[in-house]
Formats: sequence, structure tokens, C-alpha cells
Amino acid sequence: MILETKRLYMREMSRSDFDPICKILQDEETMYAYEGAFRDDEVWEWIDRQILRYDKLGHGLWAVILKESEELIGQCGLTMQQWKDREVLEIGYLFRREYWHKGYAIEAARACRQYAFEELGAEEVCSIIRDTNTASQRVALRNGMTASDTWTKRYRGVDMPHCRYIAVRKVRS
Repeated sequence: MILETKRLYMREMSRSDFDPICKILQDEETMYAYEGAFRDDEVWEWIDRQILRYDKLGHGLWAVILKESEELIGQCGLTMQQWKDREVLEIGYLFRREYWHKGYAIEAARACRQYAFEELGAEEVCSIIRDTNTASQRVALRNGMTASDTWTKRYRGVDMPHCRYIAVRKVRS
């Protein structure tokens, strides 16, 4: 276990998580900000990318487990992402649609923010969100982030405007 909240815990993903991760990445509505659902090979690449991140950086997107059922309901974590001409530390989150609007995304994202500041010593953390993804924008705002700047990323052959929401570590006096 990497992180724990009142209702959730987060652990590293493994290849054995393929089926529950497919419930997220292969759902058209959940994946609208990515221009559609993933094929099986893209899901395998996604999982393998997280495993490589754990080995290289010690963090990545983690499997989010609902304590009461031990079910994998989402993924949330810290990844290094390209933003314009530099890499930034990002809190990312994706949850199964049936678990939306229950506060799980903000609960997990807040834990990741605290981890970034307290365990990794990060000065700043962000969430990079497509301009049409208002639900994720609300999570970022509830996570104490403010809209910073915009950039158009090209993904799957589509130009996608994104906004970067940032939170800066508070200096304790």
C-alpha cells in the first residue's frame, strides 16, 4: 500500500489488474477526454508504463481500491508529464463511471497532493486537464489548485486544448 484515506487505499498496479483497468480505459464515456476507449494493446501499454514509472521514479498512477469491497475503482497518482518545454509533476485521476460523484477522486487526489509535498518534497504539483473536462477541473479546484496556463496538446491525431491547474507547497514559518 502506498497511500490510505478514510475510504480508499492506493497500491501499485500490476499486470493482473488488466480486467478492472479495462473497465476504466475501455469505457467510451469515461475516456471522452482521450478521444475514446482504448484497445486491449493500449491498456497493456498503459499498465506497463505505470510499472516502468514505479521502477524509474518510485511513483506513477496507482490502483485505487475501495476499502469496503476491495474493488479496484480507479487510478490516481503522480506522473511526470510534458508541459510546453518542461516536465512537471502531475496528479492524474481516472475512475470507473459508476463511482463518479461520490467524492473518491478528490479524496485520492488530496492524498496524492499531500504525498507530493511531504514525501517527495515537491515545490509544485499540477493537474493537466482538457478544456472540456469540467468534472476533472472541479476536482483540481477542490484540491486547492488554481488555473495557471493553457497549451494545446496533440493526442491520437487531435489537437486538444488543456489547462494546467497548480498548487504550490506552503512554506511553514
